[in-house]
Amino acid sequence: MAPPSSSKPVRLLVALVVLVLALGIVAFWPGTDNTIRLGLDLQGGTQVILKPTPVTAGESITEEQLQQTVTIIRQRVDGLGVAEAEVTTQGSGDGAVIVVSVPGVNQDRVVDLVQKTALLDFRPVWGLYSPLAAPDPSASPSASASASPSASPSASPSASPSASGTPAASPSASASPAASPSAAGTPADLIQATENTPEFQAQIAALDCTLPENFTGGRPDDPAKWLGTCESTGQAKYNLEPAFIQGTNVKGANAVMPQNGVGWVVSLDFDSEGAKALAAASTRLAALPECGGAGANPCNAFAIVLDGVVTSAPRFNEPILGGSAQIEGNFTAQEARDLANVLKYGALPVTLEAVDITTVSPTVGNDQLRAGILAGLIGLTLVGLYLLAYYRALGVVAILSLAIAGGILYLAFIVLSKTIGLTLSLAGVAGAIVAIGITADSFIVYFERIRDEIREGRSLRQACDSGWVRARRTLLAADFVSLLAAVVLYVLSVGSVRGFAFVLGLTTLIDVLVAFWFTHPIVVILGRSSWMQKGSKWTGLDPDRLGGASVAGAAASSRRRTSSKEVSS
Repeated sequence: MAPPSSSKPVRLLVALVVLVLALGIVAFWPGTDNTIRLGLDLQGGTQVILKPTPVTAGESITEEQLQQTVTIIRQRVDGLGVAEAEVTTQGSGDGAVIVVSVPGVNQDRVVDLVQKTALLDFRPVWGLYSPLAAPDPSASPSASASASPSASPSASPSASPSASGTPAASPSASASPAASPSAAGTPADLIQATENTPEFQAQIAALDCTLPENFTGGRPDDPAKWLGTCESTGQAKYNLEPAFIQGTNVKGANAVMPQNGVGWVVSLDFDSEGAKALAAASTRLAALPECGGAGANPCNAFAIVLDGVVTSAPRFNEPILGGSAQIEGNFTAQEARDLANVLKYGALPVTLEAVDITTVSPTVGNDQLRAGILAGLIGLTLVGLYLLAYYRALGVVAILSLAIAGGILYLAFIVLSKTIGLTLSLAGVAGAIVAIGITADSFIVYFERIRDEIREGRSLRQACDSGWVRARRTLLAADFVSLLAAVVLYVLSVGSVRGFAFVLGLTTLIDVLVAFWFTHPIVVILGRSSWMQKGSKWTGLDPDRLGGASVAGAAASSRRRTSSKEVSS
């Protein structure tokens, strides 16, 4: 005998409505983007081909170096959000190239960070000057410094101790991606020398940092030599000493909000070698005068240099002896994350040159998307027609369940695109289409279990509950297998396969949610209606489909057994 009905279908339906409303509010909140981010194959984007070369001349590139470089580039791109960028290698050894495909036609910030893949180093600032070129090429750099300390945000960094008491360098200028080079300009050769000679200083004086081609990077520097270069926004010019720390000494960098909640900071951690170098350099530089003042050569700042340009130039007020520091400044959250990504993933085992940057057309992807959507609609229509023809009223419940699952999936795509940067690609569309069959299987298992319960003599009301108790085991087991496969694919794969796995796992979870919070409650409510208990052919539970048994007969048999028990007791 089945247990008495104890389901609370209305509560579950209310919970589903609350969930859908919450997703809808987050997805369509006024003033926010309410569209789904599309992948490179659907909306087009930019493809960058990078040519790796050994750091030391004469050496060969190993497969290990290539894989490490690909991993770092992927981390740098993923650090900006789940953009489903693809980073792959073509060829091997010295003939290999790295192909980075970035979704979106306006992803200049991401492409710029991908191009900034040279060795990262930290250099003491010997001199800070106006970005303009000196009128007389033979003039000394200090004579050309026409800007006062407050003339440029980059020229007037300030420092304050961190909340934890660790001295922290704090530039007032935030790190921002460098501007794109002008069409007419090509990057000039870096100004480097083994000594800080008058000739070297004259070259720096003649450097015009207002020209984009002079501050866009892409020119790896020699950390053992002096460097004359520009700030990444073109607002200042620097004469830099040889590097005291290289990017390989950075253990970690994170954008954090201080405990006082004022401004974003970038927290840095160095290895033992970097900590010793930082302590020595900060002790020496902290005793020097402010940068930008007349005759302040050298001064108390250090420059973070990437691709031959200065990304940020904080100053030392006190020696930093603990191997950790915080860069404070007028950072936005995104600027702090960008700088942290540059510091964390800037050091590469090879130098990279962008040999080709092309725009990928979404035309082919749009055609495939239309074909995929058409295939999905055809499949969904055929499944719906079959469910209607075979299950009648229960088929309507199944179609409504599919529609609600699709609506929740759509809202989830929008919310995840806004929150974690989820990008939908063709592979993701394929995962959603595959999920149609998984979701339909859940309904069929439940409906067939109800029929088996009725054939065993239980009433429809009892069958809806007892059938669910038995069907949900099969449903959960099947969905667990699908979810496990999705997790394994996501963890072990890269690129578009991860997109397929993510969407497959997401739709599997939604399938479980809809089955528990909609399909079962609706079927229970229908099972308590007098129309369904009559067992007409439109209910899908008529004798022809139950092998001769009928809903009405099962109900009468159940009543007779109940009466017999009452009499015997």
